[in-house]
Amino acid sequence: MTQHPGTGPAAPTLDQARRQIARYGLTADPQAVLVAARLMAAGARIGQAGEVHFGRFGLSTGRYRLLADLEDHGGEKSPSQLAASLGVTRATVTGLVDGLEREGLVARRPSTEDGRGNVVILTARGADRLRDLAPEHFTRMQALVGGLSPEECATFLDLLARVVSGIDALTED
Repeated sequence: MTQHPGTGPAAPTLDQARRQIARYGLTADPQAVLVAARLMAAGARIGQAGEVHFGRFGLSTGRYRLLADLEDHGGEKSPSQLAASLGVTRATVTGLVDGLEREGLVARRPSTEDGRGNVVILTARGADRLRDLAPEHFTRMQALVGGLSPEECATFLDLLARVVSGIDALTED
């Protein structure tokens, strides 16, 4: 198996996958296991890089995603809607909103639809932060996949969607 540039020195190899499967006397497909292991390793590395990236703007990946989600949905959402769209718990949203609110990037106000609940709104300062980071953010995002052609990007998106549809294989009881 060829080590591709950028897979990193700690990226698992096909031989490692074969040895690990053989060690336990299993019949799993070593190449499928390698793809899953490399995908998980790449996800961890990209997650770490994302934190460095968003740290330049005084944000975390989670805080950026929350701001961007609010902006994409008219600047207002309930905490439960944010949790659902971000794929996190309400407790996580509460923590993200608390930090963003302290910086004046979001605010809470009573819901006009449901007087019992609150909504989170994107403030002008939060919108300014998104606008200020956008040029560098999108340039760097494009550079992340700059080694792929438009056709490869389309294929990658299709493959990624198919892999993501199998995530339950890791989380189901």
